[in-house]
Amino acid sequence: MFRMPAEWAPHERTWMAWPGPNPTFTSEAELREAREAWAAVARAVRRFEPVTVVHGPGQADEARALLGPDVDLVERDLDDAWMRDIGPTFVTDGNRLAAVDWVFNGWGAADWARWEHDSKIARQVADLAGVPVHASDLVNEGGAIHVDGEGTVLLTDTVQLGPERNPRWTREQVEAEIHAKLGTTKAIWLPRGLTGDYGVYGTRGHVDIVAAFARPGTVVVHTQPDPRHPDHELCRSNVELLRRQTDAKGRPLEVVEIPAPTVLEEDGEWVDYSYINHYLCDGAVILCAFDDPRDEEAAATFRRLFPDREVVLVDARAIFAGGGGIHCITQQQPAV
Repeated sequence: MFRMPAEWAPHERTWMAWPGPNPTFTSEAELREAREAWAAVARAVRRFEPVTVVHGPGQADEARALLGPDVDLVERDLDDAWMRDIGPTFVTDGNRLAAVDWVFNGWGAADWARWEHDSKIARQVADLAGVPVHASDLVNEGGAIHVDGEGTVLLTDTVQLGPERNPRWTREQVEAEIHAKLGTTKAIWLPRGLTGDYGVYGTRGHVDIVAAFARPGTVVVHTQPDPRHPDHELCRSNVELLRRQTDAKGRPLEVVEIPAPTVLEEDGEWVDYSYINHYLCDGAVILCAFDDPRDEEAAATFRRLFPDREVVLVDARAIFAGGGGIHCITQQQPAV
């Protein structure tokens, strides 16, 4: 049976997509900032494992200049740059690798989104990786799932059950399809995502900014200590919900709270800055930084959770300005 390994399992490489001109980046200056931020993440990951960046036509020279010589480049047509969501979800049976190709519809057909090319990227990456495709009829994205590698998956009601994505699917049907494709047996549902994730460039509730497994039986969860922020109560209820849960093996979950950065607003909008949106590559935790007093506090917690990994902080503010974080722009290919 094929299953999705936990992110901390060994990787063959990391896949990313290169930011190109599109509605997410509203000016040349924003696009340049985004490219510099994506490149900083790619270079950080490349210290630990191979990285392949998919770029659009005519973008190789600037990508190479920012990424350096040791990141692999591949040209394909792209609409946007969120490889976690548009790329495949890799699964393995222990001997062979395959790639799940979810239906991608621009994060619930967001009115600004384009996905003519991005809806085909998962199959193209699978072809580049030389692995077969397991097609799914479920509208879903990689940032909307998180697994422990031992049968448990985290989901959110407003993504998989949202009318923008799967209006005719029941909870039972969603769970059956997720379990069939990921090799999981238990789904833990959170009601919704962070407030900022329902803004213009939001995903309508991706779980990878709210909660993530750190190891079997242990979940890191975003908390908002400031009662002025609308996520304050939401996060408190998420912590309570997760503490009542058991995983697929019947273990009560250990819940590790990760306080949000101190900044509450940016340009008059509530921020969803979150340290949960980190990426685990071989030997490292690539952790979002925000030039915030809580950056080092979060880093210390991740060092405790992952004592055998180096914690690498990368400024993620330009990535969050486009609607996501470090986890959203990376996609692991497990080693077999």
